[in-house]
Amino acid sequence: MYRLARTGGSPELLRWLAHRAEGWAGLLDGDGTVLQAAAGPSGQPGQEAAALAAEAARELKSRDARAYSLDADRCTVLVLPLDGQPQDRAPVLAVAAPRPLPGGLSVLLADAMMPLTLAWAGETLERRRRRVDLAESRGREAVLHLLMTGQLSIAHQVAGALRPKLPDPVRVCVVECSGGQRDEVARVCADASGGRTWIVRCPVYARHLILVMPAVPETDAAPDGGTPNDGAALDRTVAELVDDCVVGVSEEVRLSDTATGYRQAFHALAVARGLPGRHARFGSSPEPALVVGSAGAQWADALLAPLLAYLPRRSQDPGSQELAATLASWLAFSSHATQHLKIHRNTLAARLKLIGELLGLDLNRVADQAALDLALSIRATPALVRPGRPGERPGGAAGSLDEILRGPGVQDWASQQLRLLDPAGPTAEETLRTWLRCEAQLGPTAAELGISVPGARKRLTRLEAVLRRSLLQTPSARHDLWMAFRATDLTVGEPDRAGAGSGP
Repeated sequence: MYRLARTGGSPELLRWLAHRAEGWAGLLDGDGTVLQAAAGPSGQPGQEAAALAAEAARELKSRDARAYSLDADRCTVLVLPLDGQPQDRAPVLAVAAPRPLPGGLSVLLADAMMPLTLAWAGETLERRRRRVDLAESRGREAVLHLLMTGQLSIAHQVAGALRPKLPDPVRVCVVECSGGQRDEVARVCADASGGRTWIVRCPVYARHLILVMPAVPETDAAPDGGTPNDGAALDRTVAELVDDCVVGVSEEVRLSDTATGYRQAFHALAVARGLPGRHARFGSSPEPALVVGSAGAQWADALLAPLLAYLPRRSQDPGSQELAATLASWLAFSSHATQHLKIHRNTLAARLKLIGELLGLDLNRVADQAALDLALSIRATPALVRPGRPGERPGGAAGSLDEILRGPGVQDWASQQLRLLDPAGPTAEETLRTWLRCEAQLGPTAAELGISVPGARKRLTRLEAVLRRSLLQTPSARHDLWMAFRATDLTVGEPDRAGAGSGP
């Protein structure tokens, strides 16, 4: 019995007891609810035995007895409480056996009480530990969500009960693990970073860990004099210590720009998959939201105004802030936004339909998606001038997206993005333009290029390494690419090459 308790726990002990009793065995709480049960070879009806055991358990509790037996037409139920403190609410063991009872059954049950009590106590502790781990994991996930949506003060308040303290500035790191390795890799990351890193299990991708770590200089040593604790050192360390994991690291960003850092780390992860060392850092590149100037800020405010001013008809309906967060999550994660936001896919579809109606945009078009992605990024960049401040457009009217893309800062940014395609040859630009014109759908893209779908996927996978950006997995660089192509086309008078028409 003790061997069974060590190897199989209470479920294995109950199966053994049910077999020896030639009936049914289970653990019940004081109200008669079956917690675990097993049936023996006699085929004792489970529902009938459970009902009799529940009645006997309630009688045992009402009489405050140490044992109780209940006789029925074809069987007898023996009930004994497991040892435990009152606050632990230890269950009772119930065994239903056909009459006449097998010889020595009462002695056998008495002998089984100790190993069964020990097994149940150990399982109870394990369940409590898992609940605590789950609560901490959900808390860290909530803090990350608040950081991603720019709610910094609330994130600090929620993070106050957890460790370590949220750093600022930070580097964001995404670790892709093999199946079932995420918990072990999380422990490796915690040890390698000296306990100074926020480690969050990604709610969207089951194989990903998201690390928010202090952005200390590379020359700073770890507290124990070992490896430096910066992001570059950590990605190398984790890749060396854990086989088959891939690591991408962002640039140094402010804590309020955690969402930007995550996108950078995700793009670096796409590059790292093709490198022998399995780790990569995000290549330096300005964000388009930082080069649009005050005119871009006015355009973003005008585009998003109907959404930001929306008031729901019913109190239980999502307001403007929740709709904006839904839109940002969907632009970043596509259909995976349901996992990120913890909502049903029908709820997501209904919200997106409402957002499209409010803004007068077709959210199935990459052009409209790119415009909204840029507008939300601009809104999340506090350094930009808002309307009513010095530098705003004369008359207060907001310009069009094409006017914003003609700006010198955006033109330089677009040239820098597309210059990365030069080593890949002319087919690279043709493939990307076709893919964007086909709304980033592989099937239509392959048909228009005259190749197979796997062939189109392979082309785009190779271009991920060239661009150092993720294309096929979200967050994808397709929105930035659409903007870069559109900005370039505006200078040569070919506005329709990057997609069907212009954006908003």
